[in-house]
Amino acid sequence: MPHLTAHLPEDELAGKESGLITALTEAIVGVYGEWARDLVGIRLAGVPAGRFAQGGKAVDTGASLVLGVRAAAFDRPDAAEITSRLGAALTDAVTGVLGEEFRAGTMVELVASPQERTFVGGAPAA
Repeated sequence: MPHLTAHLPEDELAGKESGLITALTEAIVGVYGEWARDLVGIRLAGVPAGRFAQGGKAVDTGASLVLGVRAAAFDRPDAAEITSRLGAALTDAVTGVLGEEFRAGTMVELVASPQERTFVGGAPAA
């Protein structure tokens, strides 16, 4: 079950939540396939102005996306292609909604979760 947490500047996020949720969901479904749509979980976290930094300086065009995926995805023969597509698609989703100026400041991190360490509603995820 892909689950995404996105930290974005609050001022840039306000009013664009629905569009961003749709774009991020479509990015993940575009890589995984339609079967994943109902499994995609997204959490948007607005970060107050001055709390994103790059190179020791505050920036207002940063985005940090952490996508939790099953560890088995990294063992597939096409893992390099899949991970590259996810990174590009998620970055494109952010820039498509918030603007091209976000591209250079968007970081995507893919985090592997073994199946036995993923739970939904208190029970192991299927």
